[in-house]
Amino acid sequence: MEGVEKTAKTVEEAVSQALAQLGISREEAEIEVLEEPTRGFLGLLGSRPARVRVRVKDTPVRRARELLDKLLGAMNLPVDMAIEEKENNLFIDIEGRDVGILIGRRGETLDALQYLVTLYVNKNKTQRYKVFLDVEGYRRRREETLQRLAIKLAEKAKQRGRNVVLEPMSSHERRIIHTALQGRDDIYTYSEGEEPYRKIIISPKK
Repeated sequence: MEGVEKTAKTVEEAVSQALAQLGISREEAEIEVLEEPTRGFLGLLGSRPARVRVRVKDTPVRRARELLDKLLGAMNLPVDMAIEEKENNLFIDIEGRDVGILIGRRGETLDALQYLVTLYVNKNKTQRYKVFLDVEGYRRRREETLQRLAIKLAEKAKQRGRNVVLEPMSSHERRIIHTALQGRDDIYTYSEGEEPYRKIIISPKK
């Protein structure tokens, strides 16, 4: 972004005008002082105002919000969005009416949206960020469901003495299953197949 240039009697006044035009706070801005104000002869002749250039900081949070605002705006979908940056991770929570459309079948739309945001946030950046996008707490509920499913199917595999094959899942959901069952001495899990049809096998130990 080229930024906004403003002139005023003082640097602070010029900066304030630029921030107001951009609709951002000082913490979100990169400020460059192009000219300091000078006083002319007798305070009149040859005086020169302050001139500044203010840009919006190109941060991961700003990028994520910018893309989601455009996408959700195009869908005419008003939402409440909270973005938290923590140790090279972005945690994004979206809430609002009719946001179920952002989840899709078994979270497929949500995964695709998260992938797009990740690409946009990391474009032309050496510092990589991982994006965790959730809608109305869907991922937490889905994780709890998968954990219960894992335990139920592990018992089934143990009792029947043969493998139980789960439906294809994303790598994130497969990881939840593996984690839920790791450490058990009566069954073990592994994945087979190619994406996007890769699935988990729960197998009883002989």
